[in-house]
Amino acid sequence: MIGASTRFARNAEIYGEDDPAEYLYQVISGAVRTCRTLDDGRRQIGSFYLPGDIFDVEATEVHLASAEAIREAHVVVAKRSAVMARAEYEKNFARQLWTLAVRELQRMHEHSMVLMKSAEERVAGFLLEMAGRNAAAQSIELPMTRQDIADYLGLTIETVSRTLSQLAQSGTIALETSRRIVLRNRVALSRINA
Repeated sequence: MIGASTRFARNAEIYGEDDPAEYLYQVISGAVRTCRTLDDGRRQIGSFYLPGDIFDVEATEVHLASAEAIREAHVVVAKRSAVMARAEYEKNFARQLWTLAVRELQRMHEHSMVLMKSAEERVAGFLLEMAGRNAAAQSIELPMTRQDIADYLGLTIETVSRTLSQLAQSGTIALETSRRIVLRNRVALSRINA
């Protein structure tokens, strides 16, 4: 994606909920979360975006959620109108945008289905989702905090920590650090997530 390269500090807002949706964004390095504050003050994280991901593919005139850098993030910002004008003339580019939009819809649908599962199923599914972004790796480095994971999965931080500890005790995963997790048994994680 061609656009202006911008850096955002850890926890910096990239755009706010209800701000005009005039740009598309691509993560070059770091990580980004989109989130909303619920009426009761709780935060609900909708998505995590990692290097290579394009976000804010919305059909609305305003942002439905805010976006924040999880850690320092290098992001390319492209004017939405310029991207759409290019898509009018380049069929392959338009097809790529369509695929991106469909993939984002699928991700949101899958996330809504996860919220109906047990805590163990949610955490196992989350680990598999993160591992799926780098299928060859035996371990995953999570850029987000336990609180971010809890807000994404609709759980408490205590439940996330307890579930990760239980998965480690069973030998399904190993907790090398608070953010580095070795997947020792993906089959067992898949069974839990089923």
